[in-house]
Amino acid sequence: MVSARWMLNSLVLTVITSHLVECENTIPANHTDVQYNATWESLDSRPLPPWYDEAKIGIFLHWGVFSVPGFGSEWFWQRWKGNYSEYVEFMDKNYPPGFTYQDFARDFTAEFYNPDDWAELFQSSGAKYVVLTSKHHEGYTLWPSSVSFSWNSVDVGPHRNLLGEW
Repeated sequence: MVSARWMLNSLVLTVITSHLVECENTIPANHTDVQYNATWESLDSRPLPPWYDEAKIGIFLHWGVFSVPGFGSEWFWQRWKGNYSEYVEFMDKNYPPGFTYQDFARDFTAEFYNPDDWAELFQSSGAKYVVLTSKHHEGYTLWPSSVSFSWNSVDVGPHRNLLGEW
């Protein structure tokens, strides 16, 4: 029997390989002549590789310390500290004074994280690719990064290499 991890790895490898092949086919012969400007129109003129449109379903995962409060999005910290009233009110109502964003990390346990189960779910959904955001703008990494100043999933939180298990 083929494991879900093997299927997910095969799926990822297939997507990467086909992406590289398609990129080779979509880059103009003299790609140095192609210039894009900082406008939506210019960005919209960039061709997508055919595999992307053909895939139909892809899954992007944003998961980290910001998941703990279950409020808002991955921009939770910025919005809370940026004094967005609904975020400040949420914190005042649900957490004690002096609570910091870093305090959420101890409750980020990844208790129900099982990459094989996730792979089966993604495959059964019809997804043709999966992208896991393994580091967000607040610097927390889902692997034991030597440059994250102990702000990673091995040193604080689940004490697991979540990306390595992926």
